Amino acid sequence: MNRDHPPSNPDPDPRRTPGLTPGGSVPPGETPPGEASTGTGAGPHRPLKRGWAGGPLAIIVVLALIVALFFLAYGIMLAL
Repeated sequence: MNRDHPPSNPDPDPRRTPGLTPGGSVPPGETPPGEASTGTGAGPHRPLKRGWAGGPLAIIVVLALIVALFFLAYGIMLAL
């Protein structure tokens, strides 16, 4: 073992580590909370609207019909 570098101790020494109290605990306010304590938005709560808007749903349905018709026509052409 190298005498210039003693083995590192994973437990901090409270006499030399800032922010630690004797006994190794952390004083209140020294670290941030483990999870958010506030909501994601500001203002009053508004319930979400149900379902999809008409425009995006109509576009998806039309595209699905076009793709289905394409494969139907392709299958008919292969069968002939």
